[in-house]
Formats: sequence, structure tokens, C-alpha cells
Amino acid sequence: MKNWWNLLKSSWHHSLSLLWILIIALQWLSFTDPIWLQQTSAAVLISLTIAAGIEILLPFSVFYRILLEAAAVLYTVYRTVQYYGLFIPYPSDSLGERLPGIFSQMTPYLWFALVAWALMLSASLLVTTKSRILLFIGMNIAAFAALDSFTPSVLWQEVAWTVFAGLGWLVSNHLKSFQRRYPRSWKYLLDYPLKIAVNIAVIFALVILTGVNAPTVKPTLTDPYTAWREWNGSGPPQNKSAAKAGTGTSGTGAAGTASGYSLNDSNLGGGFAFDYSPVMSVTSDSRIYMRGETRSVYSGRGWSDNIRSRQNGLEPAEAGQTLENDYAAATETQELQYTVRMLGNNRYPVLFGAYSISKIESIDGEKEAQGILWRSRDGELVINGSSSSAYPKTYVLTSELPVVPVEELSSKTFSELYGGKDISNQFLQLPDNFPENVRRLAEEVTATAQTPYEKTLLLQQYLQQTFPYTNEPDLSRKKSRDFVESFLFEIKEGYCDYYSTALVTMARSLNIPARWVKGYAPGEQAQLPDSLALRNGQTVNNNYTITNADAHSWAEVYFGDYGWIPVEATPGFNAPMLTQSESDPEPEASEPPGGNTQDPEQAAGQDANENSLSARTWTVAAAAVIVAGWTAYLMWNHRFNLRFLLQRMRSGRPLTPAEKIVAETERWVAFMRRKGFAREKHETLRESVFRWSGERPGASAALVALLGWFEKAKYSPEVIEDKDWQSVYTEALRLRKNLMRAN
Repeated sequence: MKNWWNLLKSSWHHSLSLLWILIIALQWLSFTDPIWLQQTSAAVLISLTIAAGIEILLPFSVFYRILLEAAAVLYTVYRTVQYYGLFIPYPSDSLGERLPGIFSQMTPYLWFALVAWALMLSASLLVTTKSRILLFIGMNIAAFAALDSFTPSVLWQEVAWTVFAGLGWLVSNHLKSFQRRYPRSWKYLLDYPLKIAVNIAVIFALVILTGVNAPTVKPTLTDPYTAWREWNGSGPPQNKSAAKAGTGTSGTGAAGTASGYSLNDSNLGGGFAFDYSPVMSVTSDSRIYMRGETRSVYSGRGWSDNIRSRQNGLEPAEAGQTLENDYAAATETQELQYTVRMLGNNRYPVLFGAYSISKIESIDGEKEAQGILWRSRDGELVINGSSSSAYPKTYVLTSELPVVPVEELSSKTFSELYGGKDISNQFLQLPDNFPENVRRLAEEVTATAQTPYEKTLLLQQYLQQTFPYTNEPDLSRKKSRDFVESFLFEIKEGYCDYYSTALVTMARSLNIPARWVKGYAPGEQAQLPDSLALRNGQTVNNNYTITNADAHSWAEVYFGDYGWIPVEATPGFNAPMLTQSESDPEPEASEPPGGNTQDPEQAAGQDANENSLSARTWTVAAAAVIVAGWTAYLMWNHRFNLRFLLQRMRSGRPLTPAEKIVAETERWVAFMRRKGFAREKHETLRESVFRWSGERPGASAALVALLGWFEKAKYSPEVIEDKDWQSVYTEALRLRKNLMRAN
């Protein structure tokens, strides 16, 4: 045991190096998390952690360590494959029959884990000098910076952690060099570990405070990734400020993924962080969802509409003319005109508008709509991808809001709604391997309803009341490859992508035409009196600010002559819709329950921001406390110099020891006066000291000594040294303590 402890102490610098390398490795895992399968990330993370633990805790022969770590990596991957249910052997199979199947399932994940382990060990063995550490850290930072610029990922947090690890690595390397060069001094330092820890903490605290308080400088040039996408006409980045809030993006998602309007919906799921950067402001008399694009082809993982098929049916849109809609409602509608002002430089594939857009009034103040195409099947205003014109900054649209006669619609049967209607098969499409348990669940939930509208309402209520909302669902429970099945039976929590996709597919399984829609929720009204409109003598606030956190997805269900009606399945959301009952001929706009217009994504995002802000606040506060304590220590350590700073500034030179003794004499005489020993006007200091000595015999020795030093400094030609001033200061402290004890 003693030998093990000695080996552990002698390899402390190697252990710290592994710690810093592991921190950097975690940043790469954070970057790859949306790209890799969850089991791959888990296998690599656990393998690296166990290998680092073995390297640190078992500082024996390298050969035996490598054998043990290799076995640990192999076992970790095996357990990961078992945990995620990637290999389930038949009970009757022998071990020899199981091994080929186990190895075939382990192979892809095993290579990832082995390569990561080899890279970690190589870095710990090769990166051993200051120059190599700086090169290694610089290469990692440069790689993160390039990925941040040329990919949708936002990697500033990864860069910050890499810098933190680099600083720690340099500090530990410096201490290792100090130990080798000055072993005696190193042994002395070991007797005072607090001094080492305090100095290291001060360095890190200064770096943190400097980084937090550094001014934000906006780039003068557009970053390469954004410039390339704008030049290519492919729209805004998916992760920079517009990635995913309710409208899933490519990849599996991660906490580092930011909310916003997605450009790829083929692989839904994962989690996201809230981004409250503004996207647009909408001036409207009604609270409206800003509809973007629709999706119809469900693949089992997301919405994979063929791009070429979506290019069909596009016609040039002209301002001022009515836009024809293939599935327009034959019932009553209410006209609404509204103004959209984009607040960023992102380029989107469509113009956002309320359902259903019927007319373009103006684009950037012009009565023309160049580069705008109309898809009548889906009711979308598409931006011409081949057009080099910029995305409109301001546009005015008119929409026809359907007034839904709820009581009448709820009584309409399948044959009355869809009999004789030419409904595209894509609105009933489901993959061939669509899970049967999802179909059965839809039938069970709607068993008591007879009409399509009633069945849709039951599906909506079931989804809203059964599954809790979260922006970071627990994907460790996911087993099924089908997105909807894993949500309904395994994960059982999620955000709008989960609810809307589930509603569309469950409705289709009941032969009810439905489609998936993405865009933005209504956002927040501008604070009064910033946006005021006077109507009929009353003040009306009709300006809504929409941010990336308002990105959202919902379902639209087709009800024959009543057209496409938005259905909101996400808990807490309520799609603005005009309804009309037989007893109430005037249409009324539906409002969220309780009058609360704040979406749960925003509420959850505010909580997440508060938690993130709280963690950041505590970190900065801890750094500030360390720096304040360090500053106080420096002031105390240099208190002698600070005490005479003002006098030094007045005289323009440092005080001599004799002048310091005179200044200290004035201080202890003032202290005596505060304690009731006043010096009379006619008395010399010597007379006062002898009188005080008689009144307080216990302080007599200190008073006489201080008097002697004063007279020597003031009147004697003898040279006063700095040690004499230190003696006076010490004697003055003794006098103060004596008088305070006596009181």
C-alpha cells in the first residue's frame, strides 16, 4: 500500500494531464453528440472515463495498464450494446453461438471507443512540454473555431472549456518543472499547499472575470459559414440563431442546439436550448400563428418530403392578385391584413403568414413580388432559390381566417366530409412499417367518437393531458426506431415536434387527412407604451415580437368543405382560431386557457435561462470573491506602504524611516486621545507621556519606548533605519492592545 501511495504521488503530473485531456475530450463529445448515435457517445464517454481512472489510480507498468484498459473498453462497449437492446440473444444459444452476433453489434461502437482511448493515451504521453501543450491547445481551439464558422454548430462554450483546460495544464506542467529543478523548494512548497491553491485560484478567477467583462465586439465581416449559405441561397444557419425549437432539425439534438426555424426535418428528436434573439415583429389586429412550410411524407424518423416533388406546382406570385388555394374552405372566413418586419439578416425558404394567405399587398414597400412563388396545394409563399435578391425586410399580407362552426362540423361523418372529394394520398401517407401499437392506441383513444372532428379532438386531448412538456426529453428510454412510437410508449415527454407529429400520424391511421406544419407561435406583445394604436377611443396594442424561442410546429387536419383547420396538440398552446356556434352567430377568437398567452416553450426557456444565468452568476461571484480576497490580502501585505501613500504623493518621494516614525507617533497619540488621555496644549510630548505613565502604569514601558524613538527620529542626528520604524510599529501595536485589554 505504501509503495502504491508513493507511486501515486510521484505520478501526480501525469494524472492532472489526463484530467485536462479528458475535459477537452468532453468538448469534442459535446460537438459530436447531435451527429453520433446515443449509444456511440455513451460508449466513448464511459470508456474514456474508465481508462483515465485506471491510468490515475494504477500507476504500475504501462503494459499491464494497457491490457487492463483494453479489457475495460471491450466490456464497456459490450454493456452499452446490451443496455440499448442492440443485441438480444436467444436463451437457448450457447456462448459460442452468441459471440459472433455480439461482436458484429459491438464492432462499430468498439472502433469509436478504441480510437478515442488511443488518442487520449497518445496525448498524455506525447504532450509533455509547454510548447507541445500550447500547440495542442491551439490546434483544438482552431478546430473548434473552424467548425463554428463553417458548420451550423455554436462552439463558444467548448472553446471556453478548452482554454480552461489549457490553463490548468500549463499550471500543472510548470509545477512539474519546478519540482524537477528545485526539489528543496518544492518540498518547502508542499508544506504550504494553501499558497499554491490560492495563487492558482486567483489566476483562474482573473481569467473568468476578464472574459465576462470583456466588451462584446460585433464582427465587421460576415462569418464564412453564413456568407456561404447566403451566397448559395440556402437560407439561414440551422444552429447559429435558428436551429430548432419546435421544428426539429437534422441530427438527434443536444442541449447545445439552439431554438429557431429548422431547415431539415428528416430526423426529429433530441433536445434544444432556447434562443431569444428576435426574428420578426408582426403588426396585426389578431393574435396569429406565423405559418411557414408544410410536410406530408413521414419516414418514421421525421418528415422527408422529396425536394423535387415540392418544386412542382409553383407559380409566380403577383402582388394585389388573389392567390388560389386548392383546398380553400367553402365556409365563412374573416379577412385580416397584417405587416411583417424581419429583424435579422437570415434568409428563409418561405414568407411567413397567417393561415390562409390570400393576397400579397406589398414587398419592401413596393407593389411587386419579384422572386416570390406560390404553391396553391400547400398555401405557401416560396422564395425563389435561384433568385439573387435579398430576403424581404418588410411585407404586408392579407389572409382569410376560417370561422369554424364547431357544432355543425362535429356532427359531420366521414362520408359527408370526404365523400366524392379528391384527397391526395400524401395526406394519408404512413410508412409500410408504421407501428401497429400506434394504430391500436389511436383507435382506443377515439373509440367513443363517431365523426372525424370528434376523433381529432379526443386525440388532441389525449396528447395534451398525458405527456409532460420538456425541451430536453430523456432519450435514454428510447428503444424504438420510430419517432412517434418511442414518444408515445418509451420517452413519454417532449416538445411540439413530438406532439404535432404524433397527432398527424395517429389521425392518418384513422383515415383522417392531416399534415405537419412549422412556423412561429404568436410571440409577445410589445410593452406599452412602445406600440400604441388608438381605435374607437381605446388604446390597443397590436404589435407582436417573435423570437427564435417561438419557433413551433403544429398539425393541420382537413375537414372537406371546411378546409384545413389547425389543431394544437402541445400542452399549454392554443392555436388562434375563430369559432362560431349555432347559439352565437358572431365569431369569437379562441384564447389560451386562463388568458395566459405565454407559450410553455418560452416559460420553460425562461426557466432554463434562469438556471443557466444562476450557474454563470455563481461562477462569476465566486471568481469575484477570490479576486476581492486576493486584493485585500495584497493591501494588507503592503499596508505599510499604503499607509504613507498620500504623504508620498504630496512630497513626491518615498518617506524616510524617520518620517515614518514621526507619522506613526501622530497616530498613537491620536489613539491615546480617543482613549481619554488627552495631551494638554501647554505640555510637551515628554510631559504628556510621563503623566500618562502615572495614570496607566501597565502601559508605561511602551509609552517610554515610543517617546524615545520619536525624539531620536525628530531631534537626533543618528541615522534611522527601516528596522527602527518596524520596531516603532510593533511597539505601537503593543500599546493599543494593552489599553484595549485594560478597558
